[in-house]
Amino acid sequence: QVQLVESGGGLVQAGGSLRLSCAASGRTFSSYAMAWFRQAPGQEREFVAAISWSGVHTYYADSVKGRFTISRDNAKNTVYLQMNSLKPEDTAVYYCAADEVRVGARSANEYDYWGQGTQVTVSS
Repeated sequence: QVQLVESGGGLVQAGGSLRLSCAASGRTFSSYAMAWFRQAPGQEREFVAAISWSGVHTYYADSVKGRFTISRDNAKNTVYLQMNSLKPEDTAVYYCAADEVRVGARSANEYDYWGQGTQVTVSS
């Protein structure tokens, strides 16, 4: 198993930036494809970005493409989400997730492990 802990959320004005981190512990971090999802109040959890085991391949939702960047540092057992040009509609709880088998899956049901989430609020 792997345990995931997100950090880096907060309150930011529209147009600003935040960097989220997700620290992993437990089994070998490089064995997992990783992803970020988000969930706004009253809405389903939605895919944001994913990254392959090595970090070579990345995948993005259309709504964040060109603004968000996912990356990972396997030496630090950490995955990141750099969020630029933030919009009020980016406000949500952001979760990181891990999958041992699939890379780039966009359905939350495909992921085996989840963190507890970190709140991101973008004010207009």
